[in-house]
Amino acid sequence: MNKELIVRNSIQINAPVARVWDVLTNPEQTKKYMYGCEALSDWKPGSPLIWKGIFDGKELVAVKGNIVDIRENEYLAYTTIDPNMGLEDIPENYATVTYTLADNNGKTNLTVTQGDFAKLANGQQRYEDATREGGWGPLLEEIKKLVEAS
Repeated sequence: MNKELIVRNSIQINAPVARVWDVLTNPEQTKKYMYGCEALSDWKPGSPLIWKGIFDGKELVAVKGNIVDIRENEYLAYTTIDPNMGLEDIPENYATVTYTLADNNGKTNLTVTQGDFAKLANGQQRYEDATREGGWGPLLEEIKKLVEAS
């Protein structure tokens, strides 16, 4: 039995859940913290989720996947794969990312998970890449700054 390889990071944000949710799902907001990428979806279960950005002057799909589950202002789960990694585009190669938001007296506790990389092709390497530089920690700090400044 393989050990699970799941990235998990949490942060408390001094803002209501609805404001955090907007930053997580609004393409105009996502490009401010997600390396210039817009998160494009209709945000319904089963729908595609595409992360697009401009790289070296060209529009590029940086990451793609599908919405697995969504409960506005509470929970979002989506699959993800980098189409530029050279991996076969099959469901078994997609990692799952979850956002869990919880109200804490007007503040928001945000937890992000990604994995289980142990079940994926090149899983150990992908896990190491995802945890390098603190995993989601630095992104959560950027989200916190963006939300609290608005």
